[in-house]
Amino acid sequence: MTTAAATRTLILCFVVALLSVPRAAMAQDRLGGHFGAVIPLVTHAGTTTTISDDFTIGFPMGITVKTSSVWAFDLELVPSIQNDPLGVTLTVHPGIIRALSNGYAAGLRMAFDVNAPSWGFTPLINKSFPVPGHPYSYFIEGVVPIRIQADPAGGNRGSIGVGVHLGIGF
Repeated sequence: MTTAAATRTLILCFVVALLSVPRAAMAQDRLGGHFGAVIPLVTHAGTTTTISDDFTIGFPMGITVKTSSVWAFDLELVPSIQNDPLGVTLTVHPGIIRALSNGYAAGLRMAFDVNAPSWGFTPLINKSFPVPGHPYSYFIEGVVPIRIQADPAGGNRGSIGVGVHLGIGF
């Protein structure tokens, strides 16, 4: 093939590629995420522990797939730092979220604590505050973690808590 023929072929391929560019994908409207901080305010697991007894903070980060205008699947990872005794944990937190009116949403997450004998559910209610002219919004979320945990005696025990999650969604 001569240089002129190779150049014509290259130009023809370039023109065909430009003419066959697909319409803009809608994935950006269906994929989102969030990052924030969650603080357990009170937990009851046989005894009641408050934020002043044992300060713990988590840093939830999630990827959201919007399956419709009202339903979404959200995969959240929550690394947490506990003060007493000092420790770091990780919770894998998949869930479903349903959009409600006026910026509210409600959802339910499963909870799997990595390297800990603990699992459960986390119901939540969320209120978002869109930032005009920006693709993100701030949010506040109330969470009620319900866990089943192995106790030192070899049995299981339940725990329930209340916490607040503040963050930014995009």
